[in-house]
Amino acid sequence: MFDEDLPKPKCDNGLPRSLDDMSISDLEEYINDLEAEISRVRSDIDRKKASSQAADSFFK
Repeated sequence: MFDEDLPKPKCDNGLPRSLDDMSISDLEEYINDLEAEISRVRSDIDRKKASSQAADSFFK
């Protein structure tokens, strides 16, 4: 069996979505959802970087 034959895994949050059947207002809402998710991920990255830096400074 080839990888192309396997179904693509779905994300728990329903991303990415098919854009074909979405109205303009649906697309705008989707953009807002994506921007909120990007912000959430950036915050988590910052938190993890701070934690890593604190651990690095402790063990030096």
